[in-house]
Amino acid sequence: MRTVAVVGASVAGWRAAQELREQGFDGRLLVIGAEAHRPYDRPPLSKELLAGTVQPDELALGSEQEEADLDADWRLGTPAVRLDPRRGTVVLADGSEVRADGVVLATGSEPLGLPGADAPGCHQVRTLDGALALREAVRAGARVVVVGAGLIGTEVASTCRERGAEVTLVDAQHLPLARTLGIELAPLFFAQHEDNGVRVRCGTPVTRVLAEDRVTGVELADGRVVPADVVVVETGTEPATRWLRGSGLKLRDGVVTDAGCVTALPTVVAVGDLARYQPVHRSRTVRSPHWTTAVDQPPVAVRNLLAGRTVATCTGVPHFWSRQYGSTLQFAGYAGPKDRITVVDGSLASRRFVATYHRGGRQVAVLAMNSPKQFATHRRRLTAALSRPTPAPAAAR
Repeated sequence: MRTVAVVGASVAGWRAAQELREQGFDGRLLVIGAEAHRPYDRPPLSKELLAGTVQPDELALGSEQEEADLDADWRLGTPAVRLDPRRGTVVLADGSEVRADGVVLATGSEPLGLPGADAPGCHQVRTLDGALALREAVRAGARVVVVGAGLIGTEVASTCRERGAEVTLVDAQHLPLARTLGIELAPLFFAQHEDNGVRVRCGTPVTRVLAEDRVTGVELADGRVVPADVVVVETGTEPATRWLRGSGLKLRDGVVTDAGCVTALPTVVAVGDLARYQPVHRSRTVRSPHWTTAVDQPPVAVRNLLAGRTVATCTGVPHFWSRQYGSTLQFAGYAGPKDRITVVDGSLASRRFVATYHRGGRQVAVLAMNSPKQFATHRRRLTAALSRPTPAPAAAR
């Protein structure tokens, strides 16, 4: 393997490029990215960068020396538009082609939009430029409507409120975080928003962004209008796989891989948000769009790419964290709507606790609020629990 192309220059792509060098690849290394920026850290975009406590140059994933050691050919600002494995080429938006013996797919996810979301005053924080534009727009007293109450949307609402804006959080779901945290615990986290002066409007979807010369508000499906000076659209994402149609890869809410991030083509691996992989401790494939997964998968994927077959598998348990209104939320595992949830440390009333999730007699997830030390302990226990064989049904024993 003389040339490897890493398509995607966020954290998963950056880690894959580093791993290629660390694992002994000394051939030509190309890093292709849709954004003009060198790889940067994205979690602070909705928190510290938006708040103004961190500046863009502090987000760089690599130092000048680390980038020099990488000895890569950078193709930034021009996205990939087609993969042709038969010819061994990646085609870029400017019509140029890159030939490669191996390819690491790390193009992540694309944000979903709304009708009218291209109006002046409407923002997303999925990129550095987008987060900086929102930071410039948010002022004390400004009416900010955040559409989408997932993790990023709720972080944006928290940060904008801390900057003195009048914030309304809108979501189509009655309990938007219930799928992630469970019906029992989701109300607790939404109560935080109202306790901090954020108006929460859940249960009715937004149909469009309203604008004249710039945004004036959003319209709900029942005809109500929520006025706004600034609108932030965080209605979710979809894996960036459209450019891979016709490539021969299996696409199903991501690029389908085995437990080692290897696709149907052994010369192509997928990592990060893009990969729908088969964890060794799960009976079905999952897609884990979290920063930690984007860091954990590349060492395994690169090892398999260089070996030409799957010789290593992903054993890590997905986890994420969030900071809102001075509180820290940490989660690990695979929660489901019917899991039995038990508070094992602290209390919900104090908003300092650890809760575990159980399914079929087995622990499957853990959640902590403002309890980082306890979370670390329970996360280790979770990893051990998931590594044990699944208990057989009583009728089968």
